[in-house]
Amino acid sequence: MIVSSHWRGRRYAVLGLARTGAATVRALVAGGAQVVAWDSDPARREGFGGVEIADLDNVDFAGVDALVVSPGVPLNTHPLAARARAIGVPITGDIELFAEARADLPPHKVVGITGTNGKSTTTALVTHILTTAGIPALMGGNIGLPILAQEPLPAGGVYVLELSSYQIDLTRTLDCDVAVLLNITPDHLDRYDGFDGYVASKARLFAMQSSEHEAVIGIGDAPSADIARSLSARGEHLTKIAPGVCLDQSRWPSLKGPHNAHNALAAIAAAKALGVRAADIDRALETFTGLPHRMEKVREVAGVAYVDDSKATNPESTAPALGAFPRVHWIVGGRAKGDDLDACRPFFDHVVRAYTIGEAGPRFAAILKDAMPVDEAGTLAAAVAGAARAAAPGDTVLLSPAAASFDQFRDYEHRGQAFREAVEALA
Repeated sequence: MIVSSHWRGRRYAVLGLARTGAATVRALVAGGAQVVAWDSDPARREGFGGVEIADLDNVDFAGVDALVVSPGVPLNTHPLAARARAIGVPITGDIELFAEARADLPPHKVVGITGTNGKSTTTALVTHILTTAGIPALMGGNIGLPILAQEPLPAGGVYVLELSSYQIDLTRTLDCDVAVLLNITPDHLDRYDGFDGYVASKARLFAMQSSEHEAVIGIGDAPSADIARSLSARGEHLTKIAPGVCLDQSRWPSLKGPHNAHNALAAIAAAKALGVRAADIDRALETFTGLPHRMEKVREVAGVAYVDDSKATNPESTAPALGAFPRVHWIVGGRAKGDDLDACRPFFDHVVRAYTIGEAGPRFAAILKDAMPVDEAGTLAAAVAGAARAAAPGDTVLLSPAAASFDQFRDYEHRGQAFREAVEALA
């Protein structure tokens, strides 16, 4: 695991013991820190040697050097965050702890990738390009791989971090050698003081960065373009990715559609900034296999393709998936992040029929019924069964929910697995 000498003898309170929190606790203990930790789920409190397990509501923060929270903890509303701020206890996260540990690691570089959509694909693609070129690389962060749980890379390695706005909020000193912003569209607004607060969170990735390091920014939306303009003094250290660039994606089997062209251009720019040869980049683009739950073809049955795009948790992420197929049976719904599906509207003519599920099902059905036939399926299993009955050879049954999963599933991965199981059960 990755540890820092900076932590030795310090006392940390850790809130949240899921994947990231558990890895953080173990790394802090291995680094010589004193840790008091808590999770509301009793099952997650087990198996931590050398750790005090105690409800943080009852812990005296006066003796705590920092409160470490998981990215899912809402800093704007959680009472422990307010308590820590009131007495001046820093609130931090695992990415900031990684930044502190960098001084103890062999010489390396860091790529940080953020944006509302496309982060995971771009993170995986940059990592694949580097490993294809023979450069030691690993990915971590929001992609579901806690960075502190990883084994340190040898000298010359590259850490590729997917960074959510929540993680950036908890980070103060991460100076990325290459920082990438793909796009910004409204998302997670319950955690911010309006859209401007969310935009400011993304912009902080570049505020933490040395000006001589490389910035790569997609300028297809106004907020991202504004951030790029604010960095214009960086000159040759700033690369802008414009929308609508024509690329031959025929040789990239897992990178179809205009959204993946954008992701690929950002990954190419990051790789070039790290000195990767063009031939290695080309080879990697051709051999990239994509990510689970992101435009992943699960199966073909009777000429009908079944595609898992469960990671599309907002309309802006779903829109390019609809655009990628000519005849779509669209499974949509979950816990909505907004009141509309406007971003998907340009591709409504690709949809043969929609099947709405979850909390947002009735609302989405009302939005869609004037544009296409709609089945209010309610559950994912019912939606798959209905789509299978209606689809014709050449059609695509697409789970691209444009909503979060937490109404019916643990997370988007659980939802995607449920889709796969329903599809595999088809005759």
